[in-house]
Amino acid sequence: MSNQEMLLGGGFSEVPPFSATGGTITTVGADRVHTFTGTGNFVVANAPIGFTVTYLVVAGGGGGARGGGGAGGFRTGTLALSSGTYTVTVGGGGTSSTTPTNGVNSVFSSITATGGGAGSPAGTGANGGSGGGGTLTGYSGGTGVSGQGNSGGAGGDNSSNAAGGGGGGAGATGANAVSVTGGNGGNGLSSAITGSTVFYAGGGGGGSSGGSNVRALGGAGGGGDGVIQNTSGGTSGTINTGGGAGGTFVGGGGSGIVIIRYTAP
Repeated sequence: MSNQEMLLGGGFSEVPPFSATGGTITTVGADRVHTFTGTGNFVVANAPIGFTVTYLVVAGGGGGARGGGGAGGFRTGTLALSSGTYTVTVGGGGTSSTTPTNGVNSVFSSITATGGGAGSPAGTGANGGSGGGGTLTGYSGGTGVSGQGNSGGAGGDNSSNAAGGGGGGAGATGANAVSVTGGNGGNGLSSAITGSTVFYAGGGGGGSSGGSNVRALGGAGGGGDGVIQNTSGGTSGTINTGGGAGGTFVGGGGSGIVIIRYTAP
């Protein structure tokens, strides 16, 4: 008798096969990978005892003002699942404006990654998965969630111009502004869950209102570059990386992503 059959009253009855659906499905060696770039469902049928998946959950990056946006929270690990339907939420990026917003949480089963903190227009950066950059001397970046990200950098200024700190990234704190030059965004972290090594959750570079010729760069993992003198160079966080927005008042943080990988029974 094969392991797909059982003897019942002298006859054979097939055991229903395992299946899993949801997202975009690819194959890496003996593994299957489900990639969600938007909200959906991961549906598991006839899961065997001990079925376990590896996950990557990245939240949306924070929006920017003068301070760079913090990266969305970055979470990876393993999770035991049974048969059932698991809602997957992919968080959008925060908006960039004079009242910027944090990124939106991403969720898979019991795992929640926290949206990135917004960069500040004039003050302390917002807390989030990684913290947004502060603006003006004496104002710090927001704090990150332990195990998901890092703090944003502090702001700077002189008598007539201001600069923002870089947003925190999953792998490093955002750099402080130096006088009127914005701080670089903190680098993100890499994952090879898709079969290729990709960086996610980089912080956005801080912006400058003037007096600087140095553009702050976004962190590796989709962080946007900071703007110089409110007119050029600022970029949004990259979609589906959770990168924070560059220090500017336009654009926004990058949306998050959820990836699930397992060895098919």
